[in-house]
Amino acid sequence: MTDIAFQTFLFLFFAAFTAGFIDSIAGGGGLITIPALLIAGIPPLESLGTNKLQGMFGSASATIAYARKGHVNLKKQLPMAAMALLGSMIGASITTFVPGDVLKAFMPLLLIAIAVYFAVKPNMSDVDSHQRISPFVFGLTFAPLVGMYDGIFGPGAGSFYMLSFVAMAGSGMLKATAHTKLLNFGSNIGAFLIFVFNGVILWKLGIVMGIGQFLGAQTGSRLAMKNGAKLIKPLLIVTCVCLAGKLLLDPTNPLRVWIGV
Repeated sequence: MTDIAFQTFLFLFFAAFTAGFIDSIAGGGGLITIPALLIAGIPPLESLGTNKLQGMFGSASATIAYARKGHVNLKKQLPMAAMALLGSMIGASITTFVPGDVLKAFMPLLLIAIAVYFAVKPNMSDVDSHQRISPFVFGLTFAPLVGMYDGIFGPGAGSFYMLSFVAMAGSGMLKATAHTKLLNFGSNIGAFLIFVFNGVILWKLGIVMGIGQFLGAQTGSRLAMKNGAKLIKPLLIVTCVCLAGKLLLDPTNPLRVWIGV
């Protein structure tokens, strides 16, 4: 790590702070930190592994902030987080067998669909609505499935958790955001353990970025708790659209090839 300049550490620290801030409210931090790591010259596999290390700081920071204010019941939510962890370990373990091109191609379309859902859904607030499935069923289905996606690919996992909590668990926006951070923490740990096993973590850089993530997530989560749905909803929509646009503009995205762009 001695060959990485101080300016690079500083750049990645502020990138992680920004990612932690946005991720604690609307998700999508990975599409800030991963490109930043690649721009800094970190190889792709090490970028993914280091991103999971620094991402744990952000999701843990946001979870602590929300739990302190009573928005997360750790005792009740820990089984879901454990299932997300298990799912992400499975996902990270089978990355070499999954058609990554398919994920890259359909990811922007899914993000746009999420943005449209939150944009057109009426009466969306911090008040809980009708619960379509029980917490037990949610923990056995959506928690590990999104966790698996997080382990395989990652970016946008927070948006998928948010959609699941709002649409299926009937959570209000603030509760969905708080619970998303706990499950994100679980899935980050799962994938992180697999990357540790494969020896692709840049520890010093990851910890420096992790400090930025922690501080950014503290700032963002406090702002979210203060403003609730009136901040979370628009930022979530904007984040999903921006992430989708970034992926669609990527020259390596297979969707561009399939549609002849």
